[in-house]
Amino acid sequence: MGDNILRELFLILIFLFLTMAASAQTVTKPLEVNDVVKSGDEIIEDAFLAKDDGNGKAGDAVTSFFTTDIPIYCVVQLSQRTVATVKMNFVAVSVPGVKPDTKVVTASYTTKPNQSRVNFTGTPYDKWNSGKYRVDIFVDGKLVKDLAFDIRPASGSLDGASSFQPRAKPKRPAKQKPNE
Repeated sequence: MGDNILRELFLILIFLFLTMAASAQTVTKPLEVNDVVKSGDEIIEDAFLAKDDGNGKAGDAVTSFFTTDIPIYCVVQLSQRTVATVKMNFVAVSVPGVKPDTKVVTASYTTKPNQSRVNFTGTPYDKWNSGKYRVDIFVDGKLVKDLAFDIRPASGSLDGASSFQPRAKPKRPAKQKPNE
């Protein structure tokens, strides 16, 4: 019992060390008279999770990551180009050793006029823990989207292994006596 509590505390501490950052991209197209300001679920055009594209930017949309995929990007494309507060909750849904639906990290960004894209990035202290996660996206305090995803063990790693098996010590060759 005590080992499980220590493991859960350790995993929670790792998650607490996650750092989140947010940035926005400016839209160069000015608002036009015929632009319709949408509300409710239509406040975002798109939201997706992505791996790094190799140049420090979000790549294509994905729904699954490896424990070594660092950082994880959450991209939110707003349909409005007005000031809005975009908030992201990174939630551990089913992660061994972590209480279900634990908010791991929360990050928020308030856009400026003519900004419509927010990029959140998440980086763990060491590496991600494998399991099922969800990102909840809020705009001006209203939940507008959630994105479910998995983080799987990296190929060839022991991430998520259920037991530890120590290796046997190699046997030393017997000492030979010098020829007499």
